Amino acid sequence: MTFLARAYDAVSLVNQGLGTNTGRTMSEVTEATQGRLRRLNLLMVLPAVTVGGVLAVALDVETWRDGVVLGLGVVAALVAFVFWTRGELARVAVPCLVVVAGVWLFGVLVAGSGKAIFGLSIVGPMVVPQLRRHRGAAAVVLIVFVALVGAARFLVTQDDPRDVLIEYVILPTGVTAIVTGLMFPNKRFYDVVEELEESRRRDAELAVVRERMRFASDLHDIQGHTLHVVKLKVALAQKLVHRDAGRAEQELREIHALVSDTITQTKELVYAQRRLNLSAEMENAKNLFEAAGIDVRIDRDGDVDPRANELLGQVLRETTTNILRHAQARQVRITLTPSGIAIANDGAPESPLPELSGLAALRERVADGGGELTVEQRDGRFLTAAAFPRQAPETQEVR
Repeated sequence: MTFLARAYDAVSLVNQGLGTNTGRTMSEVTEATQGRLRRLNLLMVLPAVTVGGVLAVALDVETWRDGVVLGLGVVAALVAFVFWTRGELARVAVPCLVVVAGVWLFGVLVAGSGKAIFGLSIVGPMVVPQLRRHRGAAAVVLIVFVALVGAARFLVTQDDPRDVLIEYVILPTGVTAIVTGLMFPNKRFYDVVEELEESRRRDAELAVVRERMRFASDLHDIQGHTLHVVKLKVALAQKLVHRDAGRAEQELREIHALVSDTITQTKELVYAQRRLNLSAEMENAKNLFEAAGIDVRIDRDGDVDPRANELLGQVLRETTTNILRHAQARQVRITLTPSGIAIANDGAPESPLPELSGLAALRERVADGGGELTVEQRDGRFLTAAAFPRQAPETQEVR
Protein backbone atom coordinates (compact mmCIF):
# COMPACT_ATOMS: atom_id res chain seq x y z
CA MET A 1 0.00 0.00 0.00
CA THR A 2 3.02 2.28 -0.24
CA PHE A 3 1.84 3.80 -3.51
CA LEU A 4 -1.51 4.73 -1.91
CA ALA A 5 0.32 6.52 0.88
CA ARG A 6 2.40 8.35 -1.71
CA ALA A 7 -0.75 9.38 -3.53
CA TYR A 8 -2.36 10.59 -0.29
CA ASP A 9 0.73 12.67 0.47
CA ALA A 10 0.61 14.19 -2.99
CA VAL A 11 -3.08 15.06 -2.67
CA SER A 12 -2.35 16.68 0.68
CA LEU A 13 0.43 18.68 -0.94
CA VAL A 14 -1.91 19.93 -3.65
CA ASN A 15 -4.77 20.71 -1.26
CA GLN A 16 -2.80 22.26 1.57
CA GLY A 17 0.44 23.48 0.03
CA LEU A 18 -0.76 24.81 -3.30
CA GLY A 19 -4.19 25.92 -2.11
CA THR A 20 -3.47 27.61 1.20
CA ASN A 21 0.00 28.86 0.43
CA THR A 22 -1.04 30.29 -2.92
CA GLY A 23 -3.89 32.20 -1.31
CA ARG A 24 -1.58 33.57 1.35
CA THR A 25 1.06 34.53 -1.18
CA MET A 26 -1.40 36.42 -3.36
CA SER A 27 -2.70 38.30 -0.31
CA GLU A 28 0.84 39.26 0.56
CA VAL A 29 1.43 40.35 -3.03
CA THR A 30 -1.64 42.60 -2.85
CA GLU A 31 -0.47 44.21 0.37
CA ALA A 32 3.07 44.57 -0.96
CA THR A 33 1.89 46.25 -4.16
CA GLN A 34 -0.30 48.70 -2.32
CA GLY A 35 2.47 49.28 0.19
CA ARG A 36 4.92 50.19 -2.56
CA LEU A 37 2.46 52.61 -4.11
CA ARG A 38 1.76 54.27 -0.78
CA ARG A 39 5.48 54.53 0.02
CA LEU A 40 5.96 56.14 -3.38
CA ASN A 41 3.30 58.68 -2.43
CA LEU A 42 5.06 59.21 0.88
CA LEU A 43 8.42 59.89 -0.74
CA MET A 44 7.01 62.15 -3.46
CA VAL A 45 4.33 64.08 -1.59
CA LEU A 46 5.42 64.26 2.05
CA PRO A 47 8.34 66.67 1.46
CA ALA A 48 6.05 69.03 -0.46
CA VAL A 49 3.37 68.82 2.23
CA THR A 50 5.93 69.49 4.96
CA VAL A 51 7.46 72.49 3.17
CA GLY A 52 4.00 73.88 2.35
CA GLY A 53 2.87 73.55 5.97
CA VAL A 54 5.98 75.21 7.35
CA LEU A 55 5.70 78.12 4.92
CA ALA A 56 1.98 78.53 5.67
CA VAL A 57 2.73 78.91 9.37
CA ALA A 58 5.92 80.94 9.09
CA LEU A 59 4.55 83.53 6.66
CA ASP A 60 1.20 84.13 8.35
CA VAL A 61 1.68 84.29 12.13
CA GLU A 62 2.36 87.23 14.38
CA THR A 63 2.70 85.58 17.82
CA TRP A 64 4.20 82.41 19.23
CA ARG A 65 0.78 81.32 20.36
CA ASP A 66 -0.55 81.53 16.83
CA GLY A 67 2.50 79.71 15.53
CA VAL A 68 2.06 76.85 17.99
CA VAL A 69 -1.65 76.39 17.24
CA LEU A 70 -1.23 76.57 13.48
CA GLY A 71 1.76 74.26 13.78
CA LEU A 72 -0.49 71.68 15.45
CA GLY A 73 -2.63 71.71 12.32
CA VAL A 74 0.44 71.02 10.16
CA VAL A 75 1.57 68.21 12.47
CA ALA A 76 -1.90 66.64 12.43
CA ALA A 77 -1.89 66.78 8.62
CA LEU A 78 1.52 65.09 8.43
CA VAL A 79 0.50 62.40 10.91
CA ALA A 80 -2.69 61.68 8.94
CA PHE A 81 -0.74 61.55 5.69
CA VAL A 82 1.81 59.09 7.07
CA PHE A 83 -0.92 56.80 8.41
CA TRP A 84 -2.75 57.08 5.09
CA THR A 85 0.33 55.83 3.26
CA ARG A 86 0.31 52.82 5.62
CA GLY A 87 -3.35 52.12 4.94
CA GLU A 88 -4.14 52.82 8.61
CA LEU A 89 -5.78 56.24 8.40
CA ALA A 90 -8.82 55.05 10.36
CA ARG A 91 -6.68 54.81 13.49
CA VAL A 92 -5.99 58.57 13.60
CA ALA A 93 -8.81 59.99 11.45
CA VAL A 94 -11.03 61.30 14.26
CA PRO A 95 -8.36 62.98 16.44
CA CYS A 96 -6.66 64.51 13.40
CA LEU A 97 -9.97 65.85 12.08
CA VAL A 98 -10.77 67.37 15.48
CA VAL A 99 -7.36 69.06 15.66
CA VAL A 100 -7.39 70.51 12.12
CA ALA A 101 -11.04 71.64 12.45
CA GLY A 102 -10.15 73.37 15.72
CA VAL A 103 -7.11 75.00 14.10
CA TRP A 104 -9.30 76.32 11.26
CA LEU A 105 -11.73 77.80 13.79
CA PHE A 106 -8.83 79.35 15.71
CA GLY A 107 -7.27 80.73 12.54
CA VAL A 108 -10.52 82.37 11.44
CA LEU A 109 -11.77 83.73 14.76
CA VAL A 110 -8.53 84.42 16.67
CA ALA A 111 -5.33 84.40 14.61
CA GLY A 112 -6.81 85.96 11.50
CA SER A 113 -5.03 83.50 9.23
CA GLY A 114 -6.69 82.09 6.13
CA LYS A 115 -3.77 79.67 5.78
CA ALA A 116 -5.00 77.85 8.88
CA ILE A 117 -7.07 75.80 6.40
CA PHE A 118 -3.89 73.94 5.46
CA GLY A 119 -4.41 71.00 7.84
CA LEU A 120 -8.14 70.59 7.21
CA SER A 121 -7.65 70.78 3.41
CA ILE A 122 -5.39 67.70 3.69
CA VAL A 123 -6.93 65.59 6.42
CA GLY A 124 -10.58 66.06 5.33
CA PRO A 125 -10.06 65.00 1.69
CA MET A 126 -8.07 61.95 2.84
CA VAL A 127 -10.73 60.81 5.30
CA VAL A 128 -13.88 61.31 3.21
CA PRO A 129 -13.08 58.82 0.37
CA GLN A 130 -12.22 56.15 2.96
CA LEU A 131 -15.77 56.11 4.34
CA ARG A 132 -17.80 53.00 3.54
CA ARG A 133 -21.02 54.91 2.86
CA HIS A 134 -22.31 58.43 2.19
CA ARG A 135 -18.96 59.67 0.93
CA GLY A 136 -20.61 62.23 -1.35
CA ALA A 137 -22.63 63.64 1.54
CA ALA A 138 -19.53 63.74 3.74
CA ALA A 139 -17.65 65.67 1.06
CA VAL A 140 -20.47 68.23 0.89
CA VAL A 141 -20.51 68.55 4.70
CA LEU A 142 -16.73 69.12 4.73
CA ILE A 143 -16.86 71.84 2.09
CA VAL A 144 -19.88 73.55 3.70
CA PHE A 145 -18.14 73.47 7.10
CA VAL A 146 -15.06 75.17 5.64
CA ALA A 147 -17.20 77.83 3.99
CA LEU A 148 -19.34 78.51 7.08
CA VAL A 149 -16.37 78.77 9.42
CA GLY A 150 -14.64 81.08 6.94
CA ALA A 151 -17.76 83.23 6.73
CA ALA A 152 -17.69 83.56 10.52
CA ARG A 153 -14.74 85.91 10.01
CA PHE A 154 -17.26 88.63 9.16
CA LEU A 155 -18.40 88.50 12.79
CA VAL A 156 -15.01 89.44 14.27
CA THR A 157 -13.42 91.85 11.77
CA GLN A 158 -14.12 95.14 10.07
CA ASP A 159 -11.79 94.45 7.15
CA ASP A 160 -12.83 94.89 3.56
CA PRO A 161 -15.62 92.30 2.99
CA ARG A 162 -14.24 91.49 -0.45
CA ASP A 163 -10.85 90.59 0.99
CA VAL A 164 -12.43 88.55 3.78
CA LEU A 165 -14.65 86.71 1.30
CA ILE A 166 -11.69 85.77 -0.89
CA GLU A 167 -9.21 84.88 1.88
CA TYR A 168 -11.52 83.03 4.28
CA VAL A 169 -14.33 81.66 2.14
CA ILE A 170 -13.59 81.36 -1.58
CA LEU A 171 -9.94 80.24 -1.45
CA PRO A 172 -10.23 77.79 1.50
CA THR A 173 -13.47 76.31 0.17
CA GLY A 174 -12.10 76.04 -3.37
CA VAL A 175 -8.85 74.41 -2.24
CA THR A 176 -10.73 71.92 -0.05
CA ALA A 177 -13.18 71.09 -2.84
CA ILE A 178 -10.40 70.57 -5.40
CA VAL A 179 -8.28 68.38 -3.14
CA THR A 180 -11.34 66.35 -2.12
CA GLY A 181 -12.26 65.86 -5.77
CA LEU A 182 -8.74 64.66 -6.56
CA MET A 183 -8.73 62.16 -3.69
CA PHE A 184 -11.74 60.27 -5.03
CA PRO A 185 -9.90 59.16 -8.22
CA ASN A 186 -6.89 58.37 -6.04
CA LYS A 187 -9.05 56.08 -3.90
CA ARG A 188 -10.49 54.50 -7.03
CA PHE A 189 -6.96 53.88 -8.29
CA TYR A 190 -6.11 51.87 -5.16
CA ASP A 191 -9.41 50.02 -5.50
CA VAL A 192 -8.51 49.05 -9.07
CA VAL A 193 -5.11 47.81 -7.92
CA GLU A 194 -6.81 45.72 -5.26
CA GLU A 195 -9.28 44.34 -7.80
CA LEU A 196 -6.45 43.41 -10.15
CA GLU A 197 -4.60 41.63 -7.39
CA GLU A 198 -7.82 39.87 -6.38
CA SER A 199 -8.22 38.75 -9.98
CA ARG A 200 -4.68 37.38 -9.94
CA ARG A 201 -5.40 35.58 -6.70
CA ARG A 202 -8.53 33.99 -8.17
CA ASP A 203 -6.59 32.96 -11.27
CA ALA A 204 -4.05 31.27 -9.01
CA GLU A 205 -6.81 29.50 -7.09
CA LEU A 206 -8.36 28.37 -10.38
CA ALA A 207 -4.99 27.01 -11.47
CA VAL A 208 -4.81 25.07 -8.20
CA VAL A 209 -8.28 23.63 -8.77
CA ARG A 210 -7.30 22.58 -12.27
CA GLU A 211 -4.16 20.95 -10.93
CA ARG A 212 -6.21 19.05 -8.37
CA MET A 213 -8.55 17.85 -11.09
CA ARG A 214 -5.62 16.83 -13.29
CA PHE A 215 -4.03 14.91 -10.43
CA ALA A 216 -7.32 13.22 -9.52
CA SER A 217 -7.89 12.28 -13.15
CA ASP A 218 -4.40 10.81 -13.50
CA LEU A 219 -4.78 8.93 -10.25
CA HIS A 220 -8.10 7.57 -11.48
CA ASP A 221 -6.45 6.52 -14.75
CA ILE A 222 -3.72 4.62 -12.96
CA GLN A 223 -5.37 3.01 -9.98
CA GLY A 224 -8.95 2.71 -11.20
CA HIS A 225 -7.75 0.93 -14.32
CA THR A 226 -5.38 -1.32 -12.39
CA LEU A 227 -7.87 -2.32 -9.71
CA HIS A 228 -10.46 -3.39 -12.24
CA VAL A 229 -7.88 -5.38 -14.19
CA VAL A 230 -6.62 -7.02 -10.99
CA LYS A 231 -10.21 -7.92 -10.08
CA LEU A 232 -10.67 -9.53 -13.49
CA LYS A 233 -7.45 -11.48 -13.33
CA VAL A 234 -8.04 -12.66 -9.76
CA ALA A 235 -11.44 -14.01 -10.81
CA LEU A 236 -9.78 -15.78 -13.73
CA ALA A 237 -7.05 -17.21 -11.51
CA GLN A 238 -9.67 -18.53 -9.08
CA LYS A 239 -11.33 -20.42 -11.93
CA LEU A 240 -8.02 -21.83 -13.17
CA VAL A 241 -6.40 -22.75 -9.85
CA HIS A 242 -7.84 -26.28 -9.81
CA ARG A 243 -8.05 -26.87 -13.57
CA ASP A 244 -4.81 -25.32 -14.84
CA ALA A 245 -2.39 -24.48 -12.03
CA GLY A 246 0.27 -23.29 -14.46
CA ARG A 247 -2.05 -20.79 -16.12
CA ALA A 248 -3.28 -19.63 -12.71
CA GLU A 249 0.32 -19.08 -11.62
CA GLN A 250 0.94 -17.07 -14.77
CA GLU A 251 -2.07 -14.87 -14.05
CA LEU A 252 -0.79 -14.27 -10.49
CA ARG A 253 2.61 -13.27 -11.86
CA GLU A 254 0.90 -10.84 -14.21
CA ILE A 255 -1.09 -9.42 -11.29
CA HIS A 256 2.14 -8.94 -9.34
CA ALA A 257 3.78 -7.22 -12.31
CA LEU A 258 0.71 -5.04 -12.83
CA VAL A 259 0.69 -3.90 -9.22
CA SER A 260 4.43 -3.19 -9.34
CA ASP A 261 3.96 -1.17 -12.51
CA THR A 262 1.12 0.76 -10.87
CA ILE A 263 3.34 1.59 -7.89
CA THR A 264 5.97 2.93 -10.30
CA GLN A 265 3.42 4.98 -12.25
CA THR A 266 1.95 6.45 -9.07
CA LYS A 267 5.40 7.50 -7.89
CA GLU A 268 6.01 9.09 -11.28
CA LEU A 269 2.69 10.89 -10.97
CA VAL A 270 3.58 12.17 -7.51
CA TYR A 271 6.88 13.52 -8.81
CA ALA A 272 5.36 14.77 -12.11
CA GLN A 273 7.34 12.30 -14.22
CA ARG A 274 4.53 10.15 -15.60
CA ARG A 275 4.17 9.74 -19.36
CA LEU A 276 1.89 7.30 -21.18
CA ASN A 277 3.02 5.42 -24.26
CA LEU A 278 0.32 4.70 -26.83
CA SER A 279 1.98 1.55 -28.15
CA ALA A 280 2.32 0.12 -24.65
CA GLU A 281 -1.30 1.02 -23.87
CA MET A 282 -2.40 -0.63 -27.12
CA GLU A 283 -0.65 -3.86 -26.22
CA ASN A 284 -1.97 -3.70 -22.68
CA ALA A 285 -5.56 -3.16 -23.90
CA LYS A 286 -5.27 -6.07 -26.34
CA ASN A 287 -4.05 -8.42 -23.59
CA LEU A 288 -6.80 -7.31 -21.19
CA PHE A 289 -9.59 -7.74 -23.72
CA GLU A 290 -8.32 -11.19 -24.73
CA ALA A 291 -8.02 -12.20 -21.07
CA ALA A 292 -11.66 -11.18 -20.60
CA GLY A 293 -12.71 -13.28 -23.60
CA ILE A 294 -13.34 -10.27 -25.82
CA ASP A 295 -12.38 -10.41 -29.47
CA VAL A 296 -10.22 -7.38 -30.27
CA ARG A 297 -9.26 -6.00 -33.68
CA ILE A 298 -6.68 -3.26 -34.18
CA ASP A 299 -6.51 -1.30 -37.44
CA ARG A 300 -3.61 1.07 -38.06
CA ASP A 301 -3.88 3.69 -40.75
CA GLY A 302 -0.50 5.37 -40.42
CA ASP A 303 1.55 6.49 -37.45
CA VAL A 304 0.30 8.87 -34.82
CA ASP A 305 2.25 12.06 -34.34
CA PRO A 306 4.45 11.41 -31.26
CA ARG A 307 3.38 14.71 -29.76
CA ALA A 308 -0.23 13.45 -29.51
CA ASN A 309 0.92 10.08 -28.15
CA GLU A 310 0.27 10.67 -24.46
CA LEU A 311 -3.27 12.03 -24.74
CA LEU A 312 -4.31 9.22 -27.08
CA GLY A 313 -2.83 6.74 -24.61
CA GLN A 314 -4.96 8.26 -21.86
CA VAL A 315 -8.08 7.99 -24.05
CA LEU A 316 -7.36 4.33 -24.80
CA ARG A 317 -6.68 3.49 -21.15
CA GLU A 318 -9.83 5.19 -19.89
CA THR A 319 -11.97 3.59 -22.60
CA THR A 320 -10.53 0.14 -21.87
CA THR A 321 -11.46 0.55 -18.20
CA ASN A 322 -14.98 1.68 -19.08
CA ILE A 323 -15.55 -1.28 -21.43
CA LEU A 324 -14.43 -3.75 -18.78
CA ARG A 325 -16.58 -2.07 -16.13
CA HIS A 326 -19.78 -1.09 -17.91
CA ALA A 327 -20.20 -3.23 -21.03
CA GLN A 328 -20.83 -6.88 -21.77
CA ALA A 329 -18.62 -6.64 -24.82
CA ARG A 330 -17.82 -9.47 -27.16
CA GLN A 331 -16.02 -7.43 -29.80
CA VAL A 332 -13.83 -4.34 -29.64
CA ARG A 333 -12.39 -2.52 -32.63
CA ILE A 334 -9.55 -0.02 -32.21
CA THR A 335 -8.78 2.22 -35.16
CA LEU A 336 -5.63 4.30 -35.12
CA THR A 337 -5.04 7.13 -37.61
CA PRO A 338 -2.43 9.89 -37.81
CA SER A 339 -4.98 12.34 -36.41
CA GLY A 340 -6.58 10.29 -33.64
CA ILE A 341 -8.04 7.08 -32.29
CA ALA A 342 -11.48 5.46 -32.24
CA ILE A 343 -12.58 2.59 -29.99
CA ALA A 344 -15.89 0.87 -30.75
CA ASN A 345 -17.46 -1.98 -28.76
CA ASP A 346 -20.68 -3.90 -28.66
CA GLY A 347 -22.52 -5.00 -25.54
CA ALA A 348 -23.44 -1.49 -24.42
CA PRO A 349 -26.62 -1.35 -22.30
CA GLU A 350 -29.78 -0.20 -24.01
CA SER A 351 -30.37 2.60 -21.50
CA PRO A 352 -28.05 5.59 -21.85
CA LEU A 353 -25.01 5.41 -19.60
CA PRO A 354 -24.59 8.05 -16.92
CA GLU A 355 -21.93 10.66 -17.50
CA LEU A 356 -18.60 8.91 -17.11
CA SER A 357 -16.45 11.10 -14.90
CA GLY A 358 -13.20 9.82 -16.38
CA LEU A 359 -14.27 10.63 -19.94
CA ALA A 360 -15.62 14.01 -18.83
CA ALA A 361 -12.20 14.93 -17.43
CA LEU A 362 -10.50 13.57 -20.54
CA ARG A 363 -12.77 15.63 -22.79
CA GLU A 364 -11.49 18.79 -21.12
CA ARG A 365 -7.89 17.65 -21.34
CA VAL A 366 -8.20 16.74 -25.03
CA ALA A 367 -9.86 20.10 -25.69
CA ASP A 368 -7.00 21.87 -23.93
CA GLY A 369 -4.66 20.03 -26.30
CA GLY A 370 -6.55 21.35 -29.32
CA GLY A 371 -8.49 18.15 -30.02
CA GLU A 372 -12.02 16.85 -29.63
CA LEU A 373 -13.31 13.82 -27.75
CA THR A 374 -16.67 12.40 -28.83
CA VAL A 375 -18.76 9.51 -27.50
CA GLU A 376 -21.74 7.86 -29.16
CA GLN A 377 -24.11 5.14 -27.97
CA ARG A 378 -26.41 3.56 -30.54
CA ASP A 379 -28.02 0.17 -31.07
CA GLY A 380 -26.00 -1.53 -28.35
CA ARG A 381 -22.69 -0.14 -29.61
CA PHE A 382 -20.51 2.45 -27.95
CA LEU A 383 -17.93 4.59 -29.73
CA THR A 384 -15.21 6.70 -28.14
CA ALA A 385 -13.13 8.80 -30.52
CA ALA A 386 -10.45 11.43 -30.09
CA ALA A 387 -9.31 13.54 -33.03
CA PHE A 388 -6.55 16.14 -33.24
CA PRO A 389 -6.07 18.67 -36.02
CA ARG A 390 -2.64 18.75 -37.54
CA GLN A 391 -1.58 21.83 -35.52
CA ALA A 392 -2.85 20.49 -32.19
CA PRO A 393 0.19 18.35 -31.35
CA GLU A 394 2.27 21.52 -31.01
CA THR A 395 0.05 22.57 -28.15
CA GLN A 396 0.36 19.18 -26.61
CA GLU A 397 4.15 19.32 -26.77
CA VAL A 398 4.29 22.67 -25.00
CA ARG A 399 1.97 21.38 -22.38
